[in-house]
Amino acid sequence: MKKDITTISDRISYVQGTLQVISGKWKLPILMSMYAGISRFRDLQRNIPNITTRVLSKELKDLEANKLIVRIVHDSTPVAIEYKLTTYSFTLTPIVDEMIKWGKQHSKGGL
Repeated sequence: MKKDITTISDRISYVQGTLQVISGKWKLPILMSMYAGISRFRDLQRNIPNITTRVLSKELKDLEANKLIVRIVHDSTPVAIEYKLTTYSFTLTPIVDEMIKWGKQHSKGGL
């Protein structure tokens, strides 16, 4: 039995939209680090192996543009910048959890 082409097309579009927000080498590691409680730029950089300052900065801006994080500037000397997860970002946790499960299974040779 064939599925309605419109439904399949819509589903593909939704997946592509999701991938546009979370794809790339660094976005999920950044979010996972933040889910673990890391919120400052330098701490994120130390926690994520091989990420450059420039790339981390760009990825944080992308995550902020997609409303997954907010940037908070603390009025202190020196100025402290912190990143916080939004409530919206936690809607991704089931996806991330399933990806972790799948990756773990895949690394063991599949089913």
